[in-house]
Amino acid sequence: MTRKQKRLSVILGALAFLGVATGLTFYALGQRTSFFYMPEDLQTAAVPAGQRIRLGGLVESGTVLRGQGTDVAFSVTDGTDSVKVVYAGILPDLFREEQGVVTEGAFREDGTFVADSVLAKHDENYMPKEVAEGLKAKGVWQEEQ
Repeated sequence: MTRKQKRLSVILGALAFLGVATGLTFYALGQRTSFFYMPEDLQTAAVPAGQRIRLGGLVESGTVLRGQGTDVAFSVTDGTDSVKVVYAGILPDLFREEQGVVTEGAFREDGTFVADSVLAKHDENYMPKEVAEGLKAKGVWQEEQ
């Protein structure tokens, strides 16, 4: 092999390595992607059971039911539709009815959303961006001056 051929083989090997590394990175990121939906969006979206998504909106008034231990059931609404959510874990301190919430998880076959994490707003002036935009678009939530 000449010096030029050795250099070319090293460059081609490095490019092949970078290509495989890039492909694996995009594959891993694609597996972790979760899409954001409001309850009304779920009427038109075909979300299969078991697909991981984010569900956001307001905790519907009068729907928080605490079960045994850390089990909690509640509904998330956008003013038009609502989705029943079950969660087994410790809720954030600021979780309460009629407050903004983003849940992450998947639907069961019966249509119940099983959340594995619940995120609540952290002060009076903040609501998760996706939730605020979705509620503003529907005219349900007005930003306070």
